[in-house]
Amino acid sequence: MNVAVFAPELKAVDVHFTAGGQWRSAPLTELTDGIHHGVVSGLGEGSRYGFWPRGGQVKHRQLLVDPYARAITDDGGIFHSVFVEPGFDWDGARPPQVPWRDTVIYECHVKGQTMLHPQIPAELRGTYAGLAHPVMVEYLLNLGITSVQLLPVHFHLDEPHLQELGLSNYWGYNTLGFFAPHEAYATAAARRAGPKAVLDEFKTMVKTLHEAGLEVILDVVYNHTAEGGKHQRTYSYRGLADHAYYRHEVHGNYLDTTGCGNTLNLNEPRVRQLVVDSLRYWIEEFQIDGFRFDLAVSLARDGNNHFDPNHPFLQAVAADPVVSRAKLISEPWDVGPGGWQTGNFPQGWADWNDRFRDAARSFWLEDANALNHGGSGSSVARLASCLAGSAEVFSGSGRGPLASVNFVTAHDGFTLADLTAFDRKHNEDNGEENRDGSNYNRSYNHGVEGATGDSAVLDARARAARNLMATLLLSLGVPMITAGDELGRTQHGNNNVYCQDNELSWLHWLPDDRQEQMFRTTRRLLRIRRIFLANQPYGYPATEHGSYLLWFNEAGEPMTQDQWTDPSSRTVQLLMGSPNGSIDGLVVVNGRLEPRKILMPSSAALRDFGVAENHGRTFELLLTTSDYDDRRRGARIASGEREIIGANSISIYRA
Repeated sequence: MNVAVFAPELKAVDVHFTAGGQWRSAPLTELTDGIHHGVVSGLGEGSRYGFWPRGGQVKHRQLLVDPYARAITDDGGIFHSVFVEPGFDWDGARPPQVPWRDTVIYECHVKGQTMLHPQIPAELRGTYAGLAHPVMVEYLLNLGITSVQLLPVHFHLDEPHLQELGLSNYWGYNTLGFFAPHEAYATAAARRAGPKAVLDEFKTMVKTLHEAGLEVILDVVYNHTAEGGKHQRTYSYRGLADHAYYRHEVHGNYLDTTGCGNTLNLNEPRVRQLVVDSLRYWIEEFQIDGFRFDLAVSLARDGNNHFDPNHPFLQAVAADPVVSRAKLISEPWDVGPGGWQTGNFPQGWADWNDRFRDAARSFWLEDANALNHGGSGSSVARLASCLAGSAEVFSGSGRGPLASVNFVTAHDGFTLADLTAFDRKHNEDNGEENRDGSNYNRSYNHGVEGATGDSAVLDARARAARNLMATLLLSLGVPMITAGDELGRTQHGNNNVYCQDNELSWLHWLPDDRQEQMFRTTRRLLRIRRIFLANQPYGYPATEHGSYLLWFNEAGEPMTQDQWTDPSSRTVQLLMGSPNGSIDGLVVVNGRLEPRKILMPSSAALRDFGVAENHGRTFELLLTTSDYDDRRRGARIASGEREIIGANSISIYRA
């Protein structure tokens, strides 16, 4: 076997490996451009191995893990690389290649998604195989999403402080191996059978989801490694090439823009190559459809620690014929100076749009809280910008609405239900005296903190959740739903469950009537989205009137500048049009505390905007987030006629 490892800071390297049940060692006799390499006899399929400076004492010590290891095992707290031959029968399964314009992302955790599901066999719950079980596949298809985005599945470790507290890194943002799937998410049977069986179970999950037409996107953490700060345990990179793999400041200390103790140095060509090789491996060997890059700004900081949209890493991704075709999603911030870069990534990338999150929460929750206490809210302009795809955020980089990954919640923060039920975070279970997690969530408990039996409070919370979900799913851009939000999942006010590998984080699958209603609403909204946005060109201008999105006030006339900026003007009508001059749908937003009488857009107003004479004469109510949804669904209102929109609600019509 030819063995090679990048270790320019070591004078000589040995490889230690198992063969015939015994540990052996062999020198890597050649050194080329910082790479130690050599031909080793006896290292084959299933061999455990690791690297060590020649002559170093390895007994009871951690061998250095291969950065390119395809599998990693935990042997009682000692981690070994494992050699695994590639190969898997995909039986003709191919990636679905869902266009960006049709994509609906569902962010979930491999373990938490199925751990409590009563219809999935106990031995499959919480595993790759469990996620691919027919019950789960049917659920995802029934909901209407297109792409499953998995929280980190690369082999990861628990931080020392969590181990001291008896907790674990449930989310998995602490990677040790960028080529190895996390073996703990495989079934017990696969783990007993060995690393190859673990890889095959992962590939079978992807194959099954692809056969159902569902994409698989991985949340990847290339910004730091599990080695943490300089005084924490060395597992691999630090022992091989500390100054090459990690960023350092002028005094030799780690330059940390991740908050995790270290930052990978993608200004180093070999480190950049490692990341691109890893991405290509997951695409070619596992058929992965895309990646969401954690703290992506740290990947593109130059030698002066400034974000560079032309950074060599971003250019390498764009130039790679395999990686460039995948869905590439940035988390466009980190904790370093100038760390907020939403909208500034280059073409070919989509960004998590935190402005969308903040605007939606502020309009439906923070403003409602202020209005209920005698204050004032914001105008409807920021929310309208969200519905229109956040042009002001992305146009500067030459990108349109499809560069905006819209979200109201994510794994990090309150769930959708908790946004409506808690004014404050409640993270005491995390062992940090409630200091962790964000203190500013733009949430509103509607008068009672946490659980309550007050039906009026529960109704108001449910309506707010529906408003937020409707805003998310009716906006231009790419929506991302956090797993469980469609079921009203609660974390009981904990907005940072990264260390809670228990029922607080796992999805519960016995919903009550209110949660069932939330699921039905989400599913209907996704169906309406497919109808309304089917003909949207997703580019910023369209007709001679400038847009396929037409805005009207509550009198059915075009919005004026004063109405856009007036905080008391919290009602707007949005017509979604098509290139042929027809109307696909009408969305009416009422952000006031009382119902509003409006006039539907008149035929004259529609003509003024170039809408064809034979379109838009009558509007059929498809869904309203108000409490009277089922009673009025199917009602028809003609152009120019009066309609009542419920307090704090959205009504959706088909033309």
